[in-house]
Amino acid sequence: MNNIKEIDEFLEFLKYVLNYSENTISSYERDINIFYKYIFSEGYDVGDVDLTIIRSFLNKEIERGISKKTCCRYIAALKHFYSFLFENKIIKNNPFAFVHSPKKEIRYPHFLYLEQVENLLDKNSKRTDELALRDQCILELLYSSGVRASELINIKLSDIDLRNRTITIFGKGRKERLVPFSKSCQLTIKDYVSNSRDKLVNKSIEASTHDYLFVNSNGMKLTTRGLEYILKEIETKTGCNYGLYPHLLRHTFATHLLEGGADLRVIQELLGHESLDTTQIYTHVSEEAMKNQFETAHPRAKKK
Repeated sequence: MNNIKEIDEFLEFLKYVLNYSENTISSYERDINIFYKYIFSEGYDVGDVDLTIIRSFLNKEIERGISKKTCCRYIAALKHFYSFLFENKIIKNNPFAFVHSPKKEIRYPHFLYLEQVENLLDKNSKRTDELALRDQCILELLYSSGVRASELINIKLSDIDLRNRTITIFGKGRKERLVPFSKSCQLTIKDYVSNSRDKLVNKSIEASTHDYLFVNSNGMKLTTRGLEYILKEIETKTGCNYGLYPHLLRHTFATHLLEGGADLRVIQELLGHESLDTTQIYTHVSEEAMKNQFETAHPRAKKK
């Protein structure tokens, strides 16, 4: 779809006024374009939209097989967009003002048990290839800090305070927070920076100009796709087939903290969640883990 003035203005608003991340902005743009494609195909303009048209659009998308989660995302993006259009007097009425999202399906996040984490770190530490130290550092940091994939790849050497074991993280909306990490992670970072990172960075002149902590095999800054690939490679090299992906270790971090007695609001702060409701999901995960352990361990739990 060709650039449309009001969409471009809205995306600039998200980027420069609200400081939304590139991923969030891309998601908004994609969802709005899907809606525009529908209304244009039906012969409507942006100002013609009413509840009937909105309902027809959502029904068509549901028939196409979208999930409740995607439906909620569409509505959230379009509500925000139409509020922007209304406030800037591009439209006279906001048809999304009274549109409510359907209840989302609750999907509890997966996590690893402590034994699995320890097994993964132990087996990976025994690797001897040139990427072993970097991969160990990635695993340690994801598990001991709970940072998002997008946050991990953007960590710079200057963001790390090794003595105090903290990292300055710039999260969603460029919000800054201070995240601690473990002593084990501290030692691994030192080892990686001293004995591995420079060897990778020195592979190219272009790579040696940046300050990012984690790099790919050519010494260049990691991407989120690259991080996902690294975790799959770690599984192959260690034989630990746990279905590794960045958020799995973030979920594991939060679940283990909660099971260890950490306050939910502390976990919220560490994860960089705006709402406590988002963090609340881990109480359900922890309860589920407790039930599973009971079913496995108690002699009478298995009896019908």
